[in-house]
Amino acid sequence: MQMTGSIENTPKGDIDFDKQSFLINIIRDLSGNLQDLIGLEEASGMISIVGATIGKGLNDRYRALYDTDQMTLEQVCHALVDLKQKIDGGFKVTEVTQDAIVLENTACPFGKAVVGRKSMCMMTSNVFGKITAENLGYARVELKETIAEGDKGCRVVIQLNPLASVEDVNGREYFREDD
Repeated sequence: MQMTGSIENTPKGDIDFDKQSFLINIIRDLSGNLQDLIGLEEASGMISIVGATIGKGLNDRYRALYDTDQMTLEQVCHALVDLKQKIDGGFKVTEVTQDAIVLENTACPFGKAVVGRKSMCMMTSNVFGKITAENLGYARVELKETIAEGDKGCRVVIQLNPLASVEDVNGREYFREDD
């Protein structure tokens, strides 16, 4: 169809839509369709694969930043918070012990698009789990509270000791990969 002349029905404003909202909508709709078609557990598994890949790449970048082959507990905590801040997350470390890192979050990088899409939380679980396990040997990530499930914030507990987390049946385990 070829248009000639002026367009008479031009809008009086603009829609609120940009590259970031476009990408968030793609991820939200993809995760929602996966949840509807194959179920929450399988959808979470699919998104976990992507999260593990992203986690590996971020781990390499933070190791290079620290000029080390293995980050310390303190460096891991910094990396987890820093990477979320870079994508507009509101994470902070609220507790650190030899056995666990506890993080709380007030702002999801996906905004309101995450509500009802729990499988999207596997990005956080896998990125946190991958970075933590690769540097500290082991991680069991439990998403105790999530914005996706309607909580006002997120609470993530990362167990660092496999023996201390035996009762934590809801968490996902991550192990250091041997090169």
